[in-house]
Amino acid sequence: MSADVRDLLQRYFNALNDRDLRACLALVHDDLILEPNQGFIERGREAFAAYLERYLRCYRENCEQLVILSDPHGHYGACEYQVSGEYLDTDEGLPEACGQHYRMRVAAFFEIRDGLIVRISLHFNLPQWLAQVDE
Repeated sequence: MSADVRDLLQRYFNALNDRDLRACLALVHDDLILEPNQGFIERGREAFAAYLERYLRCYRENCEQLVILSDPHGHYGACEYQVSGEYLDTDEGLPEACGQHYRMRVAAFFEIRDGLIVRISLHFNLPQWLAQVDE
């Protein structure tokens, strides 16, 4: 079971790196809950699609050095990774974008139901990111 979770999360991160909105959405449950450590909780696949569209417009990121962990029952997963990114378009409430580059560690926690991702909890150091893009 845990190998299935690791495979699912690897496919999710591959889709993010490929900037493939459809592939990302195919891996999430209709009842998905997105819990970013900064911002509001997003509920449902449509809200996640809007989040991804904004994300792809504002940021070009590559998730590298993935360390994927999963529970033996296949219900939960976690991933720590390095993000290398470029800030492309100004995101609401954040500094003006002008192609700034950044690198940071991110942690994401996942809940799995029916072979799909039903919850994503993202954690990163916003002050560290702001220091890199606000120079």
